Amino acid sequence: MGMAAAWPPAALAEQDASRHVPTVGFMGFATAEADAPALQHFRKGLNDLGYVEGRSIFIDARAANGDVARGLAIIDEFAAKPVDVLLSPGPAAARAAVSKTKIPVVAVALPAVQSDPDLFQSLARPGGTLTGFAAFGEQMSSKRIQMLREILPELKTLGVMNNATDPTFSAWGAQTMLEARSAGMEPMRLGLTAASQAAVSEQIKMLADAGGAAMVVIRDYMTSAMRDEICHAGIERKIAVVGEQAEFARAGALLSYGADIGDLFRRAAGYVDLILKGRKPAEMPIQLPTKFQLVVNLKTARALGLTIPPSILVLTDDVIE
Repeated sequence: MGMAAAWPPAALAEQDASRHVPTVGFMGFATAEADAPALQHFRKGLNDLGYVEGRSIFIDARAANGDVARGLAIIDEFAAKPVDVLLSPGPAAARAAVSKTKIPVVAVALPAVQSDPDLFQSLARPGGTLTGFAAFGEQMSSKRIQMLREILPELKTLGVMNNATDPTFSAWGAQTMLEARSAGMEPMRLGLTAASQAAVSEQIKMLADAGGAAMVVIRDYMTSAMRDEICHAGIERKIAVVGEQAEFARAGALLSYGADIGDLFRRAAGYVDLILKGRKPAEMPIQLPTKFQLVVNLKTARALGLTIPPSILVLTDDVIE
């Protein structure tokens, strides 16, 4: 019989109470609904590693609903608890966390650049309190534009919607505009300054009035928070919306193409596990995506009177009927 079996119940209860169960704080600057698929994949990754939520790990998930001030307050609340690791769904929340706390951060959808002065020294050796996974989001703009050109060969004016309040997302929007010009199109910047239906409607109306028939949406917390509104307004104005994540196509965008964000969040669970076991984010390389998704919404194509060429359909990972 083991020694623990001979301990009185009170001693066993005291030992169990003293056992630390780690907490992961998820700080989404978008909405809970927009972040739900990512969290589902993260939970699956933890489960595969043997964690049981509520018993061997806690997940405290919060959403700022596109309100940066609320997002910053959430980070302060996590720091006061405190939590053991922060999980960030994008660079904006990650940058805020790194600047406000010393809590280790695992971030997903980081910029795929050799260094970022606000986030990491290099992809191979981040050097601070942050590590995670890049998404190649901005680098894949040319491929999305190429697909649009195949669907709409006469397209002249292309809208580029991004969060205009954040320098990173504004830079990604500018890069997409350069790609559009290289493809012979005239890009039109559609900058969102608020996560509101009125702001979305105003920008898309401007594009429609200018004769635009398509729009590329840069993934960020504000466009994610307004995903449904963007896709619905696009259909109403006969604008073909192209997103990065599969959830955009499922919400009504014509298509989406980008890194498999679900796969990145499953992999993020492994990084959280390593940090909880003592590894330092400074020494954990920021990893690149290995899986990509092309999702086409044929229902939206019919609503817009468009035909998806076989050259695109043959490459799709998922077709929404």
